[in-house]
Amino acid sequence: MSQDVQVTRGQYVESNHDIHVAVTDNAGRLLYFVGDPQRLTFPRSSMKPFQAVPVIESGAADAYGYGDAEISLSCASHSGEPIHRDTVLDVLSRAHLSEDDLQCGTHIPRDGESYRQLIREGRELTPVFSNCSGKHSGMLLTAVHLHEDTETYREIDHPHQRRILEVISNVCEFPAEEIGIGVDGCGVPVHRLPLRNVALGFARLAKPEGTVSPQRAAALDRVRKGMTNRPEMVAGKHRFDTDLMRVFGGNLVAKVGAEGVECIGVADRGIGIVVKVEDGSERATYVAAMEVLKQLGIGTPEQFEQLAEYVHAPVLNARQERIGEIRPNFTLQAAAE
Repeated sequence: MSQDVQVTRGQYVESNHDIHVAVTDNAGRLLYFVGDPQRLTFPRSSMKPFQAVPVIESGAADAYGYGDAEISLSCASHSGEPIHRDTVLDVLSRAHLSEDDLQCGTHIPRDGESYRQLIREGRELTPVFSNCSGKHSGMLLTAVHLHEDTETYREIDHPHQRRILEVISNVCEFPAEEIGIGVDGCGVPVHRLPLRNVALGFARLAKPEGTVSPQRAAALDRVRKGMTNRPEMVAGKHRFDTDLMRVFGGNLVAKVGAEGVECIGVADRGIGIVVKVEDGSERATYVAAMEVLKQLGIGTPEQFEQLAEYVHAPVLNARQERIGEIRPNFTLQAAAE
């Protein structure tokens, strides 16, 4: 039996995207899965909520006046909208830093209007447009607060990156020495671990009490509340994470990762969900995530209607006519544990 997401053209299936899913509770028990829940994976930007924890635990967030918006932006893969760029620049200024201190590189932002305005004004792209500039600003401010070197904040042996590794190992309950390290698109370390451990991390992000130290639980609570109170800072207009968190209020915390990863924590159930599309396709990720929620009985018909574009995503032609759809074709399997 296929366990995938299908792309149709008319009445025919044109493409298939194989998927892996892991669902755990916050004690680490595997509840449901599709494919290989042990698949070693770089969750990419889905780890940003855990990368933001040291910003809080170090005291930097309080020292530089972080509220929900700034914490949410530290976890963001933002679209480069004015609200994102302005907040990054404001945060940097609080520590007497500038955009020149950001080492995230740059790229064309998802927000098309911001890019068109940049072209009209004859200006060039700068690092603040990077979807990771909020994360990098948090890293920089923590280094400044702790009197650490800001030139090397990206490097794996920098104290801040070691703190991040410890957080991920602790919250996801996976030995630090077994976590594979690569380099993310923005130049900082990225971490490779089994899908079920990533799901565990999001279960604890959603409901950390009694699973980690009280200090860490408080930091995770603050990260989750920042993201769910200000979901527009995590992504932006017409983005899945923002729309999902807004529709579900404070109950779901969500973070996309590159190469077909989506992670969701469910607060009232204390469970975590991770989806990995085998071929890295983004178009299958959101459809798969919504189907997992549906099969788990999370959400009302009204909430799913508000998110209809992600449930069975339309395939459009150049005339914006619907000529097919992206639809789920899998069933969650209950784990034997």
